Amino acid sequence: MMKAPPMKQHLNPAQRPLSRPIRQTAACIVLACLGWPSAHADGSRMPAKILPSYTAECAACHTAYPPGMLPASSWQRIMKGLDRHYGTDASLDAKTVAEIGQWLQTHAGTYKRVAEAPPQDRLTQSAWFERKHRKIEAAVWQLPSVKSAANCAACHTGTEQGFFDDDHLQRPAGLSARQSRAWND
Repeated sequence: MMKAPPMKQHLNPAQRPLSRPIRQTAACIVLACLGWPSAHADGSRMPAKILPSYTAECAACHTAYPPGMLPASSWQRIMKGLDRHYGTDASLDAKTVAEIGQWLQTHAGTYKRVAEAPPQDRLTQSAWFERKHRKIEAAVWQLPSVKSAANCAACHTGTEQGFFDDDHLQRPAGLSARQSRAWND
C-alpha cells in the first residue's frame, strides 16, 4: 500500500512562522529600542542620574553641559584648573572636586566626535560645534539675548535635558531680518 505524501498545512498569516531575515530584523529593532538611552551615540544627552553637586556648582554660572560632549582628558584639565576657570575663580572644596570629577570621568565622551580634545578644552571651539554653527554670524553671539556661544539655552530649548537637535530650537531675540533668513537655512 502506497502512502500519500503529507499535505501542506495552510496557515493564515498570523499563524505562519516568520522567515529568518524578518525575525533577525525584528530582533535588531527591539534590541536597538531597548538599548537607545544607554547607547545614544552622540553623547549630547545628559545622563539619567545627574549629580546634584554638578548642577548646583556648574549650572550656577553656565550651562551644565552633558559630560559626553567632552573627552575625559578635557574634564580632568577643567577640574584641575578651577582656580582659573576660563578667567574666573571657580574653586571648590576637595570633596566636591573629587565627586564632580569622578562623575564627569564616568560619563565623558568616548565616541568619534570627541576623540580629540578641543582647543583650550572649550566646547565652543570643537570641530563639531564649529561645523554645526558655521552659519551663525559672530554678531549673533553678542546679542543681549545670547551673550556668548557658550549660552546654549539661548537657542536650544532642551539644553537642561541635553537636547541640542534641530527639533528643540528657538530664534533668539534681536535677530536682524538677514540673520533670521539665515536661521532657516
